[in-house]
Amino acid sequence: MHKLARLGALLLLAGCLGDLEGAGPTEPQLIGEGRRALFIGNSYTYFADIPGLVQAMADSAGGDKIAIETVAGPNMALVDHWNEGTAKREIAEGGWEWVILQQGPSSLQVNRDSLRTLTQMFGTEIAKVSAKPALFSAWPSAARQEDFDRAIESYTLAASDVSGILLPVAASWKKAWESDPELQMYQDGLHPSAVGAYLAAATIYSRLLNKTPVGLPLTLRTRSGLQITLSQTTGTIVQNAAAAVNGF
Repeated sequence: MHKLARLGALLLLAGCLGDLEGAGPTEPQLIGEGRRALFIGNSYTYFADIPGLVQAMADSAGGDKIAIETVAGPNMALVDHWNEGTAKREIAEGGWEWVILQQGPSSLQVNRDSLRTLTQMFGTEIAKVSAKPALFSAWPSAARQEDFDRAIESYTLAASDVSGILLPVAASWKKAWESDPELQMYQDGLHPSAVGAYLAAATIYSRLLNKTPVGLPLTLRTRSGLQITLSQTTGTIVQNAAAAVNGF
């Protein structure tokens, strides 16, 4: 099990996040009710149950609910999902409002090219079921923070290629660091800490539902049993960062 640090926030788990490491693609299961979102990605998406946190934010805010399904496995790029086939089959089932695509930061040219090409390929499938593609802009590792701008640009281009939605998660991390450079976004140098996961989810929630995340509860519990609590100071910074990158 990963050892979870208390750095401006408390992350409590009912289960073991580390149990997913090394597993294959998750078994697709629609959770909840409401506007339907299909997440396709890797451990960036599932490590701290970011889809579940997005859903929990919608639940806590009242109004629109979000039903979620996740197809994700460790180290999977979009080309891996395309070749494996589960993601395409789930898209074809239809009923989705959004299909959210995520791979690594994709700051290197070869990875950018792959991201853009596979986004267009998935975009064709997404269009067949009248859903909207959305790009989860992944952050670089702690060791390669100089790649943030390139990574953001890669996802911006990929979203533009398919007239999709950019979910500006990496930009929201940068924005939060402007207010407090000491914020601990990383759990292990790659995956998000409680702070980073909350900020990622708040950014996605805000962009999909076109609502400000300011004022959301600072304690969230997902339907998978994960609980996150942020301090008031940290919560204010991350909510304001998510709001700012989404134009609120």
